Amino acid sequence: EALEAMEKITTLVVDKTGTLTLGKPKLSVVQTLSGFDETEVLKLAASLEKVSEHPLAEAVVEGAKARGVEFTDVQGFESKTGMGLKGRVDGKDVLVGNERLLNQYGIKTDELIKTAEDLRRSGHGVMFVAIDGQPAGDLAVKDPIKETTKDAIQYFHQKGIEVIMLTGDNRLTASSVASQIGIDRFEAEVLPEQKNQFIKKLQA
Repeated sequence: EALEAMEKITTLVVDKTGTLTLGKPKLSVVQTLSGFDETEVLKLAASLEKVSEHPLAEAVVEGAKARGVEFTDVQGFESKTGMGLKGRVDGKDVLVGNERLLNQYGIKTDELIKTAEDLRRSGHGVMFVAIDGQPAGDLAVKDPIKETTKDAIQYFHQKGIEVIMLTGDNRLTASSVASQIGIDRFEAEVLPEQKNQFIKKLQA
């Protein structure tokens, strides 16, 4: 039955992290805006990420450990699905996540977006950090593409199957990954609950 159904498939929809990529992201760059110290920003962000279960959180925590950063306790930890994390670290209000998260708290992201652009174009995922209501810096994480991914995409193309990547990642990051592996189409900045809706639309 499954094989018969497979014969009728016209479109394959895939997630990015852990499917097309290794799912083992590594922290590669920490950038801060003027007035903020790199070690301090990483310490506050990594302390918050240490409480999280997300694979990107692990990358930040491991990256901070490798840089000899000490962690500190977190109060009032909150995980905002599809956006990021919020908590109080060292008496400071800390946010780590995407534009959506910072905008929700009225924090300007223009400067952070500008500094993140080149990183995203090279396939990095970028998280923004805000401290006490001020934009503080970016954390850039790179998740290597699996060696088998490109061949797998080509295989599906030969079978006449369209491959669509659905990801919560930023559009520039998604575009970079898609072009590296030859993917037909991608949808970026998709919230987890929107993924089902997208599939239903395709089926319809």
